[in-house]
Amino acid sequence: MYTEDDLLPISGLEHLLYCERQCALIHLEGVWLDNHLTVEGTHLHNRVNNEERELRDGVLIVRSLHMRSLRLGITGIADVVEFHNPGGEPSPKQGIPRGWLPFPVEYKRGRPKKNRCEEVQLCAQALCLEEMLEVRIPQGALFHGKQRRRMVVPFDDELRKLTKETILRFHRLMDEGVSPPAVNDNRCPACSLKDYCLPQATDGKNTVGQYLSRMLR
Repeated sequence: MYTEDDLLPISGLEHLLYCERQCALIHLEGVWLDNHLTVEGTHLHNRVNNEERELRDGVLIVRSLHMRSLRLGITGIADVVEFHNPGGEPSPKQGIPRGWLPFPVEYKRGRPKKNRCEEVQLCAQALCLEEMLEVRIPQGALFHGKQRRRMVVPFDDELRKLTKETILRFHRLMDEGVSPPAVNDNRCPACSLKDYCLPQATDGKNTVGQYLSRMLR
């Protein structure tokens, strides 16, 4: 079991699977720079995360729901969690309804990523809710702004295993306290930290060592 001080942000799991160096820069070194992609993503989340509760067609919709898992050592805020009522119990005016089946929904700005980093982030939310509510959650959904539709994500054994392995990797990275070396590949152009991570050297090569030496001179 982890303590409150040990909890890591669920959002870091997506950063870790997308790029381990990006994850370290954000969560170890405290670096954050915006570009047009991150600004659009923040705008989309701000439209969703307004801490409202709404009962629509028998489904309780809770926005900006705080969650945590002391067993896994993670915490975060879900964009939206829908609670479906299988037993006809009345909806509580406050708090999380017991006996209602949670269905987490995560909002993303662009299109689905080729790896499973977004699915892992969503599954981590489900694992937190399962621990908090003592219930098994079979699936959730990702909503991508470019496509304007939901993609249902089953929380099968394979995804659960990957999610737990990624959480352990995240804890190891933070415990070791060392940022991985910089790389330069096809992920970099869209990254808001590109100029910090891969500053342009005078010879046209992206090397952090050359950049730091030049700045010191």
